Amino acid sequence: MAGGKKADKKRARTTDYSRRDFLIGGGAALAVCTPVAAAIPTTSPAPAKTDYAASKGYLVYDSKKCAGCTTCMLSCSLTHYGVQNLSLSRIQIMQDSFGKFPYDVKMAPCRQCVTPVCVENCPVGAAYVDTANGNVRRIDSKKCIGCQTCIRMCPQHPHRTIWNHVEKKSSKCDLCLDTPHWKEKGGVNGKQACVESCPMKAIKFVSVTPDQTDNEGYDVNLRNEHWLNLGLVENSTIIPPAVALQVKQKPMTFEPKPKPKATE
Repeated sequence: MAGGKKADKKRARTTDYSRRDFLIGGGAALAVCTPVAAAIPTTSPAPAKTDYAASKGYLVYDSKKCAGCTTCMLSCSLTHYGVQNLSLSRIQIMQDSFGKFPYDVKMAPCRQCVTPVCVENCPVGAAYVDTANGNVRRIDSKKCIGCQTCIRMCPQHPHRTIWNHVEKKSSKCDLCLDTPHWKEKGGVNGKQACVESCPMKAIKFVSVTPDQTDNEGYDVNLRNEHWLNLGLVENSTIIPPAVALQVKQKPMTFEPKPKPKATE
């Protein structure tokens, strides 16, 4: 028993010493490594920001004029892929079943951003600025590896880059530069299938860069006086032109009703 107690005390002393020695040695090592660690930068320097030439073409739209017929979506997939498939469309139309007209429809074409995040973050250069064709932001399907980085990085909701579930690659609006199933010339100097096919004329091609801060630069008023005649006005103080003309031609007068004759 006595021998056992001595052995236990010896082991305890050895353990205490080893632990104390470890703490002392560890503190010394930490003191030596601290200046070295402080000299190593913890964050890598931010990469230089690239200035991209602005696109010479944009699609603006009037979501309050849109009827939600999805004609633009069907024409987009048809001209690019030869099939009518809403999932392959590069323009998205969303309808809120619980919303009230004219706030129940939302349109989402590609914005052709001044600072294209999809181009900045594509790891293989598949998303690029086509300088030969009006600086249109495009995706080269031959280079795309299907990593979906461009989709995840797009700050818009829904994302303006679209996943092609057939080819397993990303795609986006190219202003109809490459439409193998349409004979019309696209691009900034041509026609766009969505613009040409929209029965409500709710989409328009413009060459001036819209305001990038929010949707107001893209979701614009494309309604003419006929829409005002229907009462679809932004301000209730605006008198529809047809009504104003009618009032001007025949002013409305109110004559007091004749008093009923007294009965005898």
